[in-house]
Amino acid sequence: MTATGRAGAARRTGAAAVVCLGLFMLGLDLTVLNVAVPGLQGDLDTSTAQVQWIVDGYAVVLGGTVLAVGAFTDAWGRRRSFVCGVVVCAGASLGGALAAHPGQVIAARCVMGAGAALLMPATLAVLHHLFPEPRLRGRAIAAWAAVGGMGGLCGPVIGGWLVEHSSWRAAFWINLPPAGVLVVLALLLVPESRTERRAGFDVPGAVLSAAGLLALVWSLTESPHRGWTGPAVLTGFAAAALLLAAFVVRQQRTPAPMLPLSLLRVPGIGVAAAALALMSFAMFGALFVLTLYLQGVLGFSPWQAGLRTLPLPGGLALGAGCAVPLRNRLGGRVPVVAGLTLVSAGFAVLATTTPDSGYPHCAAFQLAAGVGAGLVAAAATESVMGSVATERAGLGSAINDATRQVGSALGVAVQGSLLAAVFTARFRTSLTDLHAPAGVTAAAEHSMLSVPAQARRLPPALRDGVLSAARGAFTDAMTLTAVVAGAVTLLTAVAAARWLGRPPGPRDTDAAAPAPTPPALAADR
Repeated sequence: MTATGRAGAARRTGAAAVVCLGLFMLGLDLTVLNVAVPGLQGDLDTSTAQVQWIVDGYAVVLGGTVLAVGAFTDAWGRRRSFVCGVVVCAGASLGGALAAHPGQVIAARCVMGAGAALLMPATLAVLHHLFPEPRLRGRAIAAWAAVGGMGGLCGPVIGGWLVEHSSWRAAFWINLPPAGVLVVLALLLVPESRTERRAGFDVPGAVLSAAGLLALVWSLTESPHRGWTGPAVLTGFAAAALLLAAFVVRQQRTPAPMLPLSLLRVPGIGVAAAALALMSFAMFGALFVLTLYLQGVLGFSPWQAGLRTLPLPGGLALGAGCAVPLRNRLGGRVPVVAGLTLVSAGFAVLATTTPDSGYPHCAAFQLAAGVGAGLVAAAATESVMGSVATERAGLGSAINDATRQVGSALGVAVQGSLLAAVFTARFRTSLTDLHAPAGVTAAAEHSMLSVPAQARRLPPALRDGVLSAARGAFTDAMTLTAVVAGAVTLLTAVAAARWLGRPPGPRDTDAAAPAPTPPALAADR
């Protein structure tokens, strides 16, 4: 390789590292604040509803706007979108760190979600532009999937450490130094790329998609707390259905649609995106349940519980790395089906948990499910991005990101609601048999983690019975959520085996044609 070639390869690698680090920051922000809630409540005297929006406002705005913003990114400029997203997230983080009222923290989190919607699709679109060679693009996407997953899964670990050594405000301050570095490096290393559109951007379609997805993600997020049949939630689902139906009609009738619906009929896009959504449904719901299990049943502190979720991102990174050689040899369908099957096997292990199983049982689930999730994330994302033209890379990334966000929200909502309903019913029955005070049941319905504090006020014999009943009720509930999640991923594996992909052919190898000139070496537009 010539000196010019080595310099170009180094620049491409550096640019890929920049956008992947931006994605890590985004994933970290999704979960880093979760374990800081008790300190935040004590400092700002927040209500339960305010805490809900402090935690979920980021994900609601991100999930609702990422599709429209991703389509816009193609024409506006992917580097510009990435840099602006980092700047918006940094500014909102500064506002959150200095906030003196819960409303200010909520506003900061929602603005961070808007910044993340600018940043997230741009990361994958930049990689698609940097690596037109399928083999190199597959490796870059595997790294992207691993880094992004690790950001979200490491959030509780980093957040727990920050809370124990500083305060909840550190979960905002932590974004500022890397944001400054990312902006400088992006301007130096990441080439600009955009699509020259002949027709104007579909503004009505963008508004309808954003409004419909916002209503859907909001309804899914609120349903565990307001009830699936609550008036506000039913109104939200109805609004989402009407708005998304209007979006579909708009896309069918406009000559320049934001999202050509024919794209979703391509198996490499539609089926792969569905696999990503349902894998996210299973894994993010399980992460929510697992955090409660580690603290409420096994008795770990937030920091200790965060450390014990590390096998999950470790397994995910391993699986994403294995997806590349599997896909190169056997095509995209094999790693997706194998990954979903492995995730199902992990949930089968989790479904056998008893109150006495301990942490090793939990670690085995994390390793199996993490490796499987890494296989699916890398291979299915490459399937989506490999099925869209370069000029639609931002839209392809947005489809990938939007389905994952909706799947994640649905997983937390469904598994969280199921967990709470089964736990409360089983625990209430046990407390009736023990003749325990009604206050213990009321505390359990408010928060499962508050049971130990209530039990400490009881006589020793009754306290032991209450704690044992709580552990038994929780593991029964967790077993049911594991069965549901495992069934979903297993059925998804069957569907992917039937409809996804094709055997590898000339399109999947670099040897069939000379590699195109890397865009990182060309002049920026």
